[in-house]
Amino acid sequence: MKNVNQATLGIQPYQPGKPIEELARERGITNAIKLASNENPRGPSKRVLHAISHAGRELPRYPDGTAYRLKAVLSKRLGIEPGQITVGNGSNDVLELAGRVALSPNDKGIVDEHCFVVYPLTIQSSNAVLVSVPSIDWGHDLDGMAAAVDEHTRIVYLANPNNPTGTLFRETAFRRFMATVPKSVWVVLDEAYFEYAVDQDGYPDGVSLVREYENLIVTRTFSKAHGLAALRVGYSVSSVEFAELMNRIRQPFNANSVALAAAETSLESDDYVRESVRMNSEGMEFIQSGLTRLGLEYIPSAGNFLSFKVGKASGQVYEAMLNRGVVVRPIANYGMPEHLRVTIGTPSENDRFLTTLEAVL
Repeated sequence: MKNVNQATLGIQPYQPGKPIEELARERGITNAIKLASNENPRGPSKRVLHAISHAGRELPRYPDGTAYRLKAVLSKRLGIEPGQITVGNGSNDVLELAGRVALSPNDKGIVDEHCFVVYPLTIQSSNAVLVSVPSIDWGHDLDGMAAAVDEHTRIVYLANPNNPTGTLFRETAFRRFMATVPKSVWVVLDEAYFEYAVDQDGYPDGVSLVREYENLIVTRTFSKAHGLAALRVGYSVSSVEFAELMNRIRQPFNANSVALAAAETSLESDDYVRESVRMNSEGMEFIQSGLTRLGLEYIPSAGNFLSFKVGKASGQVYEAMLNRGVVVRPIANYGMPEHLRVTIGTPSENDRFLTTLEAVL
């Protein structure tokens, strides 16, 4: 074990939400619902299912390694050059690519205290130094993160909205941050949940800001509002020069043909996304009201999930809900040992979540 990258020894593996199949194997529960991984509970649209079926005819062939058609659709839709886009096997793929381009051993990477675990994983696996800045009210302290930048800093990861807290920052605060951070520091803005937050007052559109800030990289995904989590496809928008560097180290064929076809079609399914966002908004209000009725604190969220406080017994509450077939997410590994996170589900799933939680409490 001395003859391995020593940085990997101090990294805890990513723990995904417990699959329903595993719950059935372990506990014999067959009617479980999963509200742990911030997925879209509706499933893909009919148009996307048709595209997936059609793409199945090309399974013997390697996919288009350049993702030409998806980039063309994104380019037209977002008003950017195709060369600014890097397609990944989920947005976590491009998040990692950005870190690998930016970081050398002993450089520094800055994250929020309660950040998505892929950010510190990427920084530490690059043999770089992880700098975690304390949150304010569960959200990014952008001024504090800017103050933490020094001559060794090469990258800063931000999420808007943030996972797992659901908090967001406004465009005025982000512009102030970008004006403070040197252009020699790459800023990665993770917008995995932007479809749910885009109508929030003052929410910044990261892609439009890439035109103004040459050191900005924005990542988005089809795993959330588009309902394609199983296919793993996401992308980043950056300067052409940075995208070219990311594509140098990107794995060949990192996005499969079925995923590419589904993503292209989903971009043209605006009605589906709008309905998903509407349904999420209603579910969010329902669960917030239920948690308030139960006397539980929660963190107001701009995403498709909600983190709520159950105290030191969070592990027991999680296990008791598992035993009743409701899978939520413990988030102690995010520095929140007294909280659980629940994904907004269908109306019936949301009702079952609250009923089960009340019974457990």
